[in-house]
Amino acid sequence: MSKPKIAIIGAGPAGLMAAEVLAQYDYELHVYEQKPSAARKFLMAGKTGLNISHAENITQFINRYDHAEWLKPWIEQWDATWIQAWMKDLGIESYVGSSGRIFPIEMKAAPLLRAWLKRLAEHGIQFHYRHQVKDLIDNQLTIENLAEQTEFSERFDAIVLACGAVSWSRLGSDGAWQQWLDSAEIEPFQASNAGVERAWSKFMQPVFGEPLKRVDAWVEGGHKSSGDIVITHYGLESGLVYKHGRALRALSKQNNPMFIYLDLLPDQTVGQLAEKLKPNRKQSTSNLWRKAGLDVAKSNLLREVVDKALWNDPLVLAKQIKSLKIELNGFRPIEEAISCAGGIKQTMLTTELQLKSNPSIFCCGEMLDWDAPTGGYLLTACFATGRAAGYGVHRYLHTKN
Repeated sequence: MSKPKIAIIGAGPAGLMAAEVLAQYDYELHVYEQKPSAARKFLMAGKTGLNISHAENITQFINRYDHAEWLKPWIEQWDATWIQAWMKDLGIESYVGSSGRIFPIEMKAAPLLRAWLKRLAEHGIQFHYRHQVKDLIDNQLTIENLAEQTEFSERFDAIVLACGAVSWSRLGSDGAWQQWLDSAEIEPFQASNAGVERAWSKFMQPVFGEPLKRVDAWVEGGHKSSGDIVITHYGLESGLVYKHGRALRALSKQNNPMFIYLDLLPDQTVGQLAEKLKPNRKQSTSNLWRKAGLDVAKSNLLREVVDKALWNDPLVLAKQIKSLKIELNGFRPIEEAISCAGGIKQTMLTTELQLKSNPSIFCCGEMLDWDAPTGGYLLTACFATGRAAGYGVHRYLHTKN
């Protein structure tokens, strides 16, 4: 009797984790990747330091996700502690940074990926690079060998889709897989962990690229977060902005104006600031603001947003500094986003991540409808859902046979 044959579409973190799970069993495993090499987005993320997970309390960790209850059982099973042990088993030591983020000691993604792919290859998994899936009908794939410019069709006992979302398409996540499913199965994609847009006047040009250091940010009715924000030619960008992306998207979805609020000087009270901002004939406005704690970037932003008629009222100005309301025009294009909200809906999948419309197909990673901020949460969920899908395939084939 021949071995059950399984195809995994996509050689990113979720697909590789599904392959690792299934390699424990007696299957014929094929991984198809349209790019010339594996996990290109993973490597890109690791260029400036691979933040692979986060060491915070597991309850708080899970609540970072927009569909926390759905992901909870998998995140709890394959959490940050599990990921560190898994890395160590591959010969990659890790450490927890001061922010709680977890990094490999070498910081880069490449050594980890090389060790991982080597181990998978030793388990007999067959990798097919530059192989693009053109169609999926039932459990049959139509695949183009891009190197040889030939096309073939093949049937599989089970198929794992780990195709990514729609950001950074040049690295492989082009969203072409959406044509294989009914549109009702997919929540439309939106940019997540992306910069926000604001049409600045020419006055702001000198501070493009400058940071607003140590500010608090919030969306009305939401929690405050602290950190830095970079002023860009198109608006604002930083992890602090990303944290409020979900709340801003909710406003946009309801066709409400998008506002973000900033406390430019969180270490000072309104009263302390009002005292420092009292007009002084011997000092210019710029010097007065500087002595109050506003650097050039913060001063320019204040001048941009607050009506000049209010500048000489110290109490009103102090209140503006402590709660600066900035109207936004939207998000940067989804192609520029670090990740995406939206994807295959939970209601269209079984608890095994199996498509209800096609029991031969399992889905995992960023193509599922979940979202999280940066900080290791994205990769952790990709690993966890990849493993969940892998075990789902095994149980399906075991029951079927």
